[in-house]
Amino acid sequence: MNVKAISARALYIVVALAALGLIGAALFMQHVVGLNPCPLCIFQRIAYLLMAIAAGLAAWRTPRGRGALPFAAAALVFGLVGAGIAAWHVRLLQAPEALSCGPGLHTMLENFPLTQVLPRVFAGSGDCTDASAVLFGVSLAGWSLVGFCVLMLVTVAALSRGARASAVR
Repeated sequence: MNVKAISARALYIVVALAALGLIGAALFMQHVVGLNPCPLCIFQRIAYLLMAIAAGLAAWRTPRGRGALPFAAAALVFGLVGAGIAAWHVRLLQAPEALSCGPGLHTMLENFPLTQVLPRVFAGSGDCTDASAVLFGVSLAGWSLVGFCVLMLVTVAALSRGARASAVR
């Protein structure tokens, strides 16, 4: 198969399905394996979901010309946000001694206003510093960071193919 023959629409679909697959894997690890997500894990899932929705909409708009651009840009923004959260999570895992753990996200949302919850979440509250979940020597947060980077690269490839296709018309 000629890799250059893959359309922008197909690449957007790959991004959307891969992001949904990663969410499915996270839910499997939570509900079957028993790994409870920390607040940063939940925010990464949200970023993957938003990226999947944006990429799906970009795929839907691709045959109609330039209509995919805003959705593809949104997918990239959500990917960047998710990658930033995952990078922060990796950093927390590397220096857990400097951080204190507090209640989980659900408990914080029930007891504090959102303006107090968000700063606490990004300060490493809950079990964000639990590095027990490792696959091939890399933490799940590290794998999430890799996932965001790969999906953003595929989105950029789709954008460039879509731009070339509309330039040919």
